[in-house]
Amino acid sequence: MAATATLSSKFQISVPKAVREEQHWEAGQEFVFIPKGKGVLVMPVPEMAQLAGIARGARTDDFRDRKDRF
Repeated sequence: MAATATLSSKFQISVPKAVREEQHWEAGQEFVFIPKGKGVLVMPVPEMAQLAGIARGARTDDFRDRKDRF
């Protein structure tokens, strides 16, 4: 999907309709901008309910904690 948008004088970008529909993005949704080289990765911030169970099955032994960081 090759869609383009133009940065406005108020530094706003309208996300093309095809992208919004493909990603199921809605008005008022919050996003995070992650710098990646010369570009930026735009991702929706997940809701707390979507994070439930994300670490299920994770090992609790042999993990790094703050006390062993430099």
